[in-house]
Amino acid sequence: MEFGFEVALCSFLESTTDWVVARQLGGAVATPGSRIVDICAVKPGTAFEARTRITSREIPALAIESDVGVGKAVDWREAFECSAERAQSVIDRATECGFFETERHNGRRFVRQTARYPTWIGGLVGIENKPDLGTPGDLQRQLRIDVSVGLFDTVILATESYVTDAHLNRLPEAVGVWRFDPEARERTVIREPTPLAVEKTGVELQARRPLQTDVAFVTPAEKAAKRRRIAERAYGKGWRTYTFPDCQHITATADGRPYCSWFDRVVNPAVECGDDCEGFQPGEPPAVDCKRLRDKRSPWVADPEGTQRAQSGLDRFL
Repeated sequence: MEFGFEVALCSFLESTTDWVVARQLGGAVATPGSRIVDICAVKPGTAFEARTRITSREIPALAIESDVGVGKAVDWREAFECSAERAQSVIDRATECGFFETERHNGRRFVRQTARYPTWIGGLVGIENKPDLGTPGDLQRQLRIDVSVGLFDTVILATESYVTDAHLNRLPEAVGVWRFDPEARERTVIREPTPLAVEKTGVELQARRPLQTDVAFVTPAEKAAKRRRIAERAYGKGWRTYTFPDCQHITATADGRPYCSWFDRVVNPAVECGDDCEGFQPGEPPAVDCKRLRDKRSPWVADPEGTQRAQSGLDRFL
């Protein structure tokens, strides 16, 4: 139920906004992996087009955070604060995606950026999906973490349930609330979110014990780095991250969701499909290019021209 609701909402947002939408990304800073946000959306900033010209893929965070610039090529060993093995891996990935270019001087590897990394993030929206508010699970704690950390500009709860005043009173006041009908593709804004202080130190709730709650303080610089990582991950990953199963009953909807004719609904291939499914019949999976589907509905560009420069004699001495 939650998967179908989630991908329907992602599709709706992609077709009705200019946001770059992704699913299931880490939303914790001090303890990475302890908080997974259902939907992360990036609002494009004024420099978004400059970002799309670099690459359609995710740029490694360490490449952006390194001391490699766009001017003179630098010895890679002087540009990274990590192990040599990890640095080499980052350089390879950054070069492959078009953000770095490499050259050799006296047998040593030098690197530089093909373009200056732009400040392209106009805002981040974190959305927690809970179709059925009758089974809220850990919803209150999750939303309290999101608000107290202030990693996202706004935080929203999306549900299919009828929302009462009692529901609203149990949520942090800053959290916006949407009621979304995945079949009708209709969204009703029950409560607008309050912008969070992303530029201030946040408090990340951690372990809870009787009479004691452990917290970690997250600095503005740490939040800025994490926000950039979330945005890059969203840009490169998107929301269609599933693999279509080899089953005759599976087809792709127009927006690229996995639809099963046996169950007559969208299914989660990772959980519901396989040899143990009673309706499974081996067959060819649908030929779906999820990246290009996104290109039709968002400002993300599938095949940018890139910024790789033709190296001239002058370039070698810059």
